[in-house]
Amino acid sequence: MSSRETPAREVRVAAENIGGIDSDELTFAPGVTVLSGRNATNRTSFLQAIMAGLGSERSSLKGDADEGFVDLEIGEETYTRTLTRHGDQVSYGGDPYLDDPQLADLFAFLLENNEARRAVERGDDLRELIMRPVDTADIESEITELEREKQRIDSQIDEYERLQSELPSLETERTEIEADLEEARAEREEVQAAIEEADVSLEESRSQKQEIEDAFDRLREARSDLEDLEFELEAERTTLADLTDERDELESRLAEAEAADEDPQRLAGRIEELRNRQRALNETLSQLGSVISFNEEMLEGDGLDLEEADVAGDGGTGELTDQLVAEADRTVCWTCGSEVDADRIEETVDRLRDLRTEKLSERNELQEQINDLTSKKSEIERTERELDRARRRLSEIETEIETTEERIADLEERIDDQEERVEELEDETETVGGEYDDVLELHREANELDLRIDRLESDLQDIDDQIEERESAEAQHESLQDRREEIAEELTELRTRVDRIEEESVESFNEHMASVLEVLEYDNIERIWIERKTRNVREGRRKVTKSTFDLQIVRVADDGTTYRDTIDHLSESEREVIGLVFALAGYLVHEVYEELPVMLFDSLEAIDSDRIARVIDYFEEFADYLVVALLPEDAEAVIDASTAVAEF
Repeated sequence: MSSRETPAREVRVAAENIGGIDSDELTFAPGVTVLSGRNATNRTSFLQAIMAGLGSERSSLKGDADEGFVDLEIGEETYTRTLTRHGDQVSYGGDPYLDDPQLADLFAFLLENNEARRAVERGDDLRELIMRPVDTADIESEITELEREKQRIDSQIDEYERLQSELPSLETERTEIEADLEEARAEREEVQAAIEEADVSLEESRSQKQEIEDAFDRLREARSDLEDLEFELEAERTTLADLTDERDELESRLAEAEAADEDPQRLAGRIEELRNRQRALNETLSQLGSVISFNEEMLEGDGLDLEEADVAGDGGTGELTDQLVAEADRTVCWTCGSEVDADRIEETVDRLRDLRTEKLSERNELQEQINDLTSKKSEIERTERELDRARRRLSEIETEIETTEERIADLEERIDDQEERVEELEDETETVGGEYDDVLELHREANELDLRIDRLESDLQDIDDQIEERESAEAQHESLQDRREEIAEELTELRTRVDRIEEESVESFNEHMASVLEVLEYDNIERIWIERKTRNVREGRRKVTKSTFDLQIVRVADDGTTYRDTIDHLSESEREVIGLVFALAGYLVHEVYEELPVMLFDSLEAIDSDRIARVIDYFEEFADYLVVALLPEDAEAVIDASTAVAEF
């Protein structure tokens, strides 16, 4: 899974004014590196320095400093990170290892406040977190664009097949035109021969002959110009019809469009308000989780150890403690120090659990409201953008229609003028020639045959072009078929990408959770897994199917029976392990190791030393560099011959 096929390279990190660090430097090699030390010895600060050099913006600048930096050397490559204070804000600069640290922040930098670790404890939407790096909007955009391209290709293929079906009729039409052309040319030769024979009698009046020829040349040119104008007019009328149809369609669409029943700005305000409430609930849930966890641990340990306490001035004799311990059904309240029934404390903890369940339900309802409002806002904004585009296009079409109508009017006027010109020239050819009426008629016939031959040659050229287009389209047709198959595969991949990532995430979590539970030997846990379910939710005005990740827990009672349980009843150690495994699933599914072969661990104190060692041993397989901050007593359980240790 990791990139250990690459040559082993040492990593050197030099940091100044990061977290609580004034100035420090550390070099570590591939494998496990333990930062060993007591609390407040800048172990976490140094992890933040590594994060900053790798690209994260979740590192802090030293409180009394205006600037800080990190130099990160991996082999012969050097990366830099600068932090600069601007009032209450800190800006990040330099050239870090990662351009986008989102995946690393979620699934590789596993410090205490890492979202993947805390998501399990808080009961957050696990599916949302694992899918956050997936730009579903971009996927939908790609799908839309590919569908449009597929429609264009389908239209082109349909057009090609239609053109192919026309080949036989075009071949027949070409044969007929060639026959007509041959006949017209033969007639023209006969007329030309008659003209040449008649011209013998015209030798005495060459100027008259030239006048006749010039008149027919002018007539032929005028008729050709008239045909060009009529063709141009037909093209403009077709354009006008298409523009009018598009205008009518846009006007109908805009007339049918319903006004938005909500203002997107108001929705944005409502969404922000709900998110603020959700953040407050997250804080409350976190506090409740800590209180419940603390009380559960205290109940399991029979309260505080007061054997050495000087209670009520007894001089530390322990008599009061002995008396309290002797009463099996009573304990000492670790909040106020008074003697209370253990059942009363358990009842209070149960009420706290119920309260936390209510708060979880309330937060889930808030999330659904946020999702619905966000979808509604996006739908309204998308509709408004489409309507704005339609209005702009309608305005453009109105201008184009006006311009086209002007061109049509101009062409119609020019055609009228040209028709008059043709009539005048026809009259001129009838009056010219005088006693040469027979010769004049021959010239007129020759002129008409010339026009006919020109039209037939033009028609034949058009037919040849169409036949060539159809015959040469075979290669294009094959390439279009190939591209259509590629698009179909791409669409399938895009449409299944979200499902595939969800399935792989669940499969990865469940596989590694089972392995870690076996390695850590939690006797009272039978199984922990994620169950992927689907439900219908409303997005704007439509209902869509969405996935949810439900965390399932089966525990083992003292008598060996199994029962379903919730995350609330797990110990802090167990919740921490689940959070780490969930982060590992994200690290593997999103292939973070391909881009970043580093994982960072911190705040593992809730897990006992032996299990910390086993967790680190398990995770070591998946990253080239595993850097862990531990207390000295926990570090002792981890350290072996292959472990590098840095004392803090």
